[in-house]
Amino acid sequence: MRIAACKTSDIPQGESRLIQAGEEAVLIFHLSDGFFATQPRCTHVFAPLKRGKILNDKCVQCPLHRARFDIRTGEVEDWANFPPGIQLLNVVRGEKSLKTWPVEIDGDQLFVVVN
Repeated sequence: MRIAACKTSDIPQGESRLIQAGEEAVLIFHLSDGFFATQPRCTHVFAPLKRGKILNDKCVQCPLHRARFDIRTGEVEDWANFPPGIQLLNVVRGEKSLKTWPVEIDGDQLFVVVN
């Protein structure tokens, strides 16, 4: 299903916007090479990635335990590593990629394609 999200001008480059796409909450990022959509919460302990940092025009870093995810693919770049000792929790909370969705542009309108 193709769902209208917002206008391209609503998300400045280097920022993100949280939208509701049908039943899915989706975080849309505007990077130098386009728009990308991921789930809005870290897969470690579900911290909001909207409060995370976008690093090197590539990854989003979780604001809580610093896990980093590739925004384009959702793949884990670096699992939770802060504060020291968090690795004990990582035994229970193994690495898990972010869910991603395709983003389409039609004129100045962004659409997220959700299943």
